Amino acid sequence: MRGNPLVAILVFSVITLVIDFYVWWGITKIISDMRSNYKKLIAVLYWIVPVLILVGFAAVLTFRDNIPPDRTLSYFHLISGSFFIFYIPKLIFIIFNLFDDIIFQIRKFITLRKQKVGNPDQNGKKITRRKLLTQVGIVFAGLPLLPLVYGIAHGRFDFTKRYVRLRFPNLPSAFNGIKIVQLSDFHIGTFIHDLDKVEKLVEIVNAEKPDLLLFTGDFINNYATEVDSFVDILKKFETKLGKYSILGNHDYGEYVRWKTEADRNNNFQSLIQRQKEIGFDLLQDDSRKIRISDQEIELIGIENWGLPPFPQYGDLQKAMANVERNAFKILMSHDPTHWDAQVREKTDIDLMLSGHTHGAQFGIEIPGWRWSPVTMRYKQWGGLYTEGKQSLYVNTGLGSIGYPGRVGMPPEITIFELRNA
Repeated sequence: MRGNPLVAILVFSVITLVIDFYVWWGITKIISDMRSNYKKLIAVLYWIVPVLILVGFAAVLTFRDNIPPDRTLSYFHLISGSFFIFYIPKLIFIIFNLFDDIIFQIRKFITLRKQKVGNPDQNGKKITRRKLLTQVGIVFAGLPLLPLVYGIAHGRFDFTKRYVRLRFPNLPSAFNGIKIVQLSDFHIGTFIHDLDKVEKLVEIVNAEKPDLLLFTGDFINNYATEVDSFVDILKKFETKLGKYSILGNHDYGEYVRWKTEADRNNNFQSLIQRQKEIGFDLLQDDSRKIRISDQEIELIGIENWGLPPFPQYGDLQKAMANVERNAFKILMSHDPTHWDAQVREKTDIDLMLSGHTHGAQFGIEIPGWRWSPVTMRYKQWGGLYTEGKQSLYVNTGLGSIGYPGRVGMPPEITIFELRNA
């Protein structure tokens, strides 16, 4: 949502209308035999959706500076949710319609060739438009509707606990059995009208009686004020050894057109202050020694570091400046691409915790297999990855961005139990 709104509106409109006109072309093949008044009704019902979505999108981008942030998010979620519900089915329909058009053109070409060589169609019939594939396309296009609606109404609130037991030979004996809860990618504006759901989340976490609570970035969508309604609720997180957090790419306010750089900086400082009020110790290229009895481990947290176009603010060398060389080390770094770039085989960090990917908020999971389309973008996108003595865990997040829901990729609460081998 940053940059020139007119360019964004134009690009979005062109893409949307290209999709709509081609889908409408396919629909006209199906309704070609209907009465004229039915065709007109179908046309009105069809075109009213893209018109409303385009007008709504243009209005939000044009007037967003004059709309309170919570309402901006609500309007944006309404528009984006509607877009996904209507346009994912359209994209599926396009596949079938495209095949139908290709087959039609091939048949037309073959028929014309026969006519040129004096071998007309044996049946003497004119070429007719095939409807089978487009009719099948309508059926298949309707299949995602229920999951998409379910993902918005329920899936995004289906907090799921994932238990992970890890063994490390160098984990100090005093930390044997330590329980760590990882949360990530709150995008707390997602829950702006659902405070009860956040209360439920806090209850689930507290019921685990964690020793440490680690939050790995993207506390907000854009505005620090998104947190205001939740401060008193989030203060109720209970731990034995502390609550720690880092920043994600959304926490810097870089997806907003600020009037001045001072406004952006004030928003950033406000987020830092709110995290302190909640009780999080925010690590910005820094480390903390976590102590039990006379033993300790190192907790390291860096600012966001990601592959372009995401910012690379994090300085791992600076963050590890006061870290004991032979200590057991946990790194919190929001973007999992940091693992291959600077951590794996380049440091002696034992465990890295990340988020960022959301698992694309879409996925399929069956025993022994888990898939998400985000795997096309990220090598490490969700779950546990181990290379030699080092491990990376990618939490698929709590909130949402873009599509305001989750299908097959529920909001995740990760509970680690660390053991010394």
